[in-house]
Amino acid sequence: MSVRMIYGLFSFTIICGMMLALYSSRLPLSLKKQARVFSCLFLLAGLALLLVLVNKHHWLAKGKEFYTTFITDTEVSQGRTELALKMSNKGSILPSVKLSVPMIEQYPELPRGCEVTSLAMLFHFSGNKIDKLKLASEIKKNTASLKTIDGKVYYGDPNEGFVGDMYSLNNPGLGVYHKPIMELTQEYFDERAVDFTGQDFSQILQYVNDGLPIWVIINSDYDKLSDRYFETWHTSGGKIQVTRKEHSVVVTGYDREYIYFNDPLNITKKAPINSFREAWVQMGKQAITILKP
Repeated sequence: MSVRMIYGLFSFTIICGMMLALYSSRLPLSLKKQARVFSCLFLLAGLALLLVLVNKHHWLAKGKEFYTTFITDTEVSQGRTELALKMSNKGSILPSVKLSVPMIEQYPELPRGCEVTSLAMLFHFSGNKIDKLKLASEIKKNTASLKTIDGKVYYGDPNEGFVGDMYSLNNPGLGVYHKPIMELTQEYFDERAVDFTGQDFSQILQYVNDGLPIWVIINSDYDKLSDRYFETWHTSGGKIQVTRKEHSVVVTGYDREYIYFNDPLNITKKAPINSFREAWVQMGKQAITILKP
């Protein structure tokens, strides 16, 4: 018997029982008033339990349908940890997904190369076993020099290319954002490369449900940062806010509580889904994937 049928029979029994208890005084074998009140309270408690079960497991009671989990801005602001559920007609139920994505370390060659190393993981999963160092050499560079004038920092924009030294922490540097990463990805995968930066977090989970890992920009704490971790840079394109905690990982899975990801610092980790989402939003909702052939 399906979960849907069980809920239906349970609901029907409770409704019939309540009607019988409320109108039993009209029957030849009527119950005493105290017994009727007790019966009503018992049935109301059963109804409350049913509502709790439906709220928690309604996605199982929908038959052969697939549900994509997603979090809305309202739910995050209210601190909810349980995911809302959105129906997608796929023919099966996947309450969680964990993809097997090759793990590649950024150290020792690329201490600031988390973005291209995460991209290499995405490439390997998609069938191209390219070396991370080749991607590091090919990624567009921003050649602006670091200067401080009258207390203002002048440097490059990671939206225009990799800023600073990727190979050594002894020299200034930061990283690179989605635009140059997308340009490099398109050189290898053409129309299969998808940059969905700026879209809702649900799109990340939808792609993961479809078997596709996601390159993202986040921070090394996997949670929303306070303002004290950000600084203003003056670039050729204007002022931008950056953080030294900027980081890149590959999203590989999710369940009702956590996001799972490969961190190029040689860590396969998980983080609370709401915390991860807030960090991702704070860093500009940057996300790229590669479609299947």
